[in-house]
Amino acid sequence: LARRDLTVNAIAKDSDGQLTDPYGGLADLKAGILRHVSPAFVEDPVRILRVARFAARFGFRIADETLALMRNMVENGEINALVPERAWQELARGLMEQTPSRMLLALRECGALARILPEVERLFGVPQPQRWHPEIDCGIHTLLGLDYAAMQGYALPVRFSVLLHDLGKGTTPKEEWPRHIAHELRSATLVKPLCGRLRAPKDCRELALVVARFHCLPHRAYELRPETLLKLLLDTDALRQPQRFEQFLQACTADYCGRTGYENRLFHHADYLRAALNAAAGIDAGAVARQAGDNPLTIRDKVQEARLEALIRWHAGALRPNS
Repeated sequence: LARRDLTVNAIAKDSDGQLTDPYGGLADLKAGILRHVSPAFVEDPVRILRVARFAARFGFRIADETLALMRNMVENGEINALVPERAWQELARGLMEQTPSRMLLALRECGALARILPEVERLFGVPQPQRWHPEIDCGIHTLLGLDYAAMQGYALPVRFSVLLHDLGKGTTPKEEWPRHIAHELRSATLVKPLCGRLRAPKDCRELALVVARFHCLPHRAYELRPETLLKLLLDTDALRQPQRFEQFLQACTADYCGRTGYENRLFHHADYLRAALNAAAGIDAGAVARQAGDNPLTIRDKVQEARLEALIRWHAGALRPNS
């Protein structure tokens, strides 16, 4: 038991059902405290992530002495020894907890977030226009969106995408604050190396890139012309990957609702874009292709023309709520 990481994990039961609790784990469990067992805690830097994940799972407080030890591990560079696969495993599990923001806050408190996800750390303290973001702080917005995604039970790729969707705002020059012009492009540029560094799986990586690059457009869905709607569907590969497009819309919903006072609002724009996809996908592509002849380029162009015509007809009668 002395080699266990936390006191709450260092409780044993013998064959007679008697508990052995040499480090006060039961008391810490009752008090909601995460406390390390011994100095051996420092031997494995992944324990920093585990403690942060447990904070997200149970809502427990990290003991002052354990937090100090975690800070020392970060400052001494021991966090740099994390194996990417193990780091990803713990981060992914933490993102799937009920309140993943607690994991991020715990990692911030000990300084580990700046080492593991410096792109996310840079978001904190960066302001946004209060008119659109009552919470103002970009980092807080990310945490709110992440917890909303968890509350809705969204899958890991969606939650990971919400975590990374605004990375570009962390690189906006201070003289341009609180505006963040073209942050989507900068976000997508940052997502690629981050995913490579963590060795994130393909589904998480690809969705995160799409969300980072295009998450602002759904917020303006009612303003988009049929031509722009079709381009969005093509750029997000919605026609070939409708399930991923649904995850894209979920991430955008979390972005919308992850704002102070917006938690219980409905993001009607997502339904609007679902209807647009149905209209574009509803054409008889086979019939169009047969009429177009044997030239693949001609077939592609004719199919896109048919999709655009379908969107124009749909757009003319589509309802656009005010919210």
